[in-house]
Amino acid sequence: MQEVVELDGIDLRLLAALQEDGRLTNQQLGERAGLSPSQCSRRRTALEAAGIIRGYRAELAAEPLGLHLLVFVQVTLATHSRDNAQRFRELVTRLEEVQEAYAMTGDADYLLKAVVGDLKDLSALVNDVLLPHESVARVRSSIVLDRLKESGRLPLSRLRRG
Repeated sequence: MQEVVELDGIDLRLLAALQEDGRLTNQQLGERAGLSPSQCSRRRTALEAAGIIRGYRAELAAEPLGLHLLVFVQVTLATHSRDNAQRFRELVTRLEEVQEAYAMTGDADYLLKAVVGDLKDLSALVNDVLLPHESVARVRSSIVLDRLKESGRLPLSRLRRG
């Protein structure tokens, strides 16, 4: 487990502002946190070096790109061994459709979040890629009908220091 980094209120304000808009300049960020741009830059660099800020990226909308189905796929392995799990992990890392993958407790060994264009693409992912793979025994997919909430933001308000 990674060590928890001690943050003060200014760090938390910086992080909250960056979660809202990762394109903020040090000038804009400093104005929101009550810091000079140079102080803001030093703190941002320290947060990056500590691994709290992992990176910056554009958030793309799937639907205008023709990716209309969001799917959760439960995968059960054929055998439970280190080698088999490694083979499955290697497969998943190569699949561009898979946005997130988790090793789970419970009925399924893995839960995958995937985005595909249509049912034909989902069928190809399940029937041509996952099921034929030597590591996989069973696949169950669930298509998302409606997205109630989507957020990659962390609950920083829970971390507020008195």
